[in-house]
Amino acid sequence: MTYALPGTTHQLVELPDGITLSVYEAAPAEVAADRPVVVFSHGFPELAFSWRQQLAAASAAGYRAVAPDQRGYGGSSRPEAVTDYDIHHLTGDLVALLDHLDVERAVFVGHDWGGFVVWQMPLLHPDRVAGVVGVNTPYIPRLPIRPTEAFRMVGGDGMYILEFQEPGVADEILMRDVPGLFDALFRTAMSPEEMALAAAATPAGPDGLTTFERIVAAPRRGTPLLSADEMAVYVDTFTETGFTGGLNWYRNFDRNWETTPQLDGARIDGVPCLMVTASWDPVLTPALAQGMPAVIGDLELHELAECGHWTQVERADDLDALLVDWLRRKF
Repeated sequence: MTYALPGTTHQLVELPDGITLSVYEAAPAEVAADRPVVVFSHGFPELAFSWRQQLAAASAAGYRAVAPDQRGYGGSSRPEAVTDYDIHHLTGDLVALLDHLDVERAVFVGHDWGGFVVWQMPLLHPDRVAGVVGVNTPYIPRLPIRPTEAFRMVGGDGMYILEFQEPGVADEILMRDVPGLFDALFRTAMSPEEMALAAAATPAGPDGLTTFERIVAAPRRGTPLLSADEMAVYVDTFTETGFTGGLNWYRNFDRNWETTPQLDGARIDGVPCLMVTASWDPVLTPALAQGMPAVIGDLELHELAECGHWTQVERADDLDALLVDWLRRKF
């Protein structure tokens, strides 16, 4: 399932392990030899399309900018095995993409789940990384306990990531009303005070509803972030592909932890890093990034005020300016 992304070229990239990535690229007519390629890694439930404004901004600034629909999404392969979506496969896809592009090192920019992936790149593939940019998603060192145990301690059994763990369950729920899901998700953020008032004014839903069932059923608040045409890209794509590929990323949290004991206490040194937080993101809060200066040698940290989770579109101009300024100074 491919879609139009104006201002880019598109190709299907065959990786050595049989995976195909649907890749979009924006590049100026001439790229200076000392400027790295910038690779954008999207989150859930998103696509390479989510980076449309950043691709244009990076290209206009003189950088070759690349964004794949990642494994399990859009026009890329959706293997069946849950274990095919662990962090080794996800970071390996980005390395194989660099090999295909004949690029030695790149700057990796990630949002949401894509942020978790790009922060692992300098730890698992340090020789392929020129820099890392996290959007909303901070670098969090390997936890002392299994991630699902930590999620349960913080959010209880109803925490949405735990609801995602059973194959087939969330997959079916999210497919019930794909237009309603994206209409509910992609809206401007509410302040913490507004969220508290909205929660107090909203009657408790029927017992047994999952987090995302409640999100779709709740009254709409905030302003839509997507035009009708932009909304159609997400709705049409996920209606065709389903959500299982993306959900399988969540189903590997414990496996990723189990297979990376060597990363206990791991620092990120030797590459410049940029972290952009959003003050009104209710899940990936700025507080989660407070420990990053202690574990990253070269870090710039910025917070976008009154911005929610979908930073690439809600505050596109501000994010573009931070990214381009950092790229120009560091490279």
